[in-house]
Amino acid sequence: MKIEAIHIHAVHLPLHSPFIVSYGTYHYMPTIILKLETDEGIIGYGEALPDEYVTGESFESTYSLLKHTLAPLLIGKNPMEFEKLHDLMNETIYAVPSAKAALDIACFDAVGKKLGQPVYQLIGGRYHEKFPITHVLSIAEPQEMADEAAIMIEQGYDSFKMKVGTAVQKDVERIQAVREKVGEGINIRVDVNQGWKNSAASLVAMRSLKNLNIDWIEQPVSADDIDGMVEIKSKTDIPVMIDEGIKGPRELREIIRKRAADKVNIKLMKCGGILPAAKLAYQAEMAGIECQVGSMVESSIGSAAGFHVAFSKKNITSVELTGPLKFSKDIGNLTYDVPFIQLNEEPGLGVKVNEQILEELTQFKDVVR
Repeated sequence: MKIEAIHIHAVHLPLHSPFIVSYGTYHYMPTIILKLETDEGIIGYGEALPDEYVTGESFESTYSLLKHTLAPLLIGKNPMEFEKLHDLMNETIYAVPSAKAALDIACFDAVGKKLGQPVYQLIGGRYHEKFPITHVLSIAEPQEMADEAAIMIEQGYDSFKMKVGTAVQKDVERIQAVREKVGEGINIRVDVNQGWKNSAASLVAMRSLKNLNIDWIEQPVSADDIDGMVEIKSKTDIPVMIDEGIKGPRELREIIRKRAADKVNIKLMKCGGILPAAKLAYQAEMAGIECQVGSMVESSIGSAAGFHVAFSKKNITSVELTGPLKFSKDIGNLTYDVPFIQLNEEPGLGVKVNEQILEELTQFKDVVR
């Protein structure tokens, strides 16, 4: 089987409401959808959702890189040779993980369809039957976040990920308001997205949260401040998760050596796709560290790819892949049974792409042959 053509679509995914995190507000999610064609007529879909703040890639640069460098590189190659294809991409250009993830995901989708197997069967087989889904609360006023949480509980959710990362005291008020509103039986995770900047400010916040039964605090300090994570972990009883601070095996080695986190958040867009994500999970497992597969708010394609990794790995114990729930219109049909996600057994990613909606949401496109 050989890759004959790669179609590249620059897409704007419309959101039900603005998605607000510590470093920006998104009114739509700019993503790049790939459609890979093989000489056997098999189609594989992939996705790149770059983030300047997290991966150092822009929407425009990723599109151009795929069009002019990475997609031409893979034409004529066998999509089943995952390891070799990653070596080829890595030898050609440094980093750019979301661009590489798009091609990795498309290859896995095509190969799964070729073999008649779901992607999770290609990376270890299915381990988990289902995962609970966490509703993400965007940054807002404390009472607004609390009221939204109450509404979502009525819709079946029993866990929340709170986006914070502005002023420390205001963030504490937000978390306190949600806990007071939802009661003690609901799980709350707090994602700071580097917003508390340093360990001193983070520890001030976490002392105020110690009696609120928080599942974990995610990435309170700047991504490169591994030593700051070490200090926080040593001085608080609240578990800490590292997200932006882990992109690949080099960072994970340092995290393991320094015991800098209780849990790591693996994202396909940060590490380069399905194969690198599976490798990170194995690396963490050897060190006894639990993992989560997180989201950059991808469409059904990128979200399904993350789920396949999560469902196949014993030490991946949580997921936060809720992008499709946030879109007023999506290009795929990944379905949720709130508060759970249960993958189907269809080959490849198991996602049917609506080509009409894909064309409707496409801002510009190219094909590489």
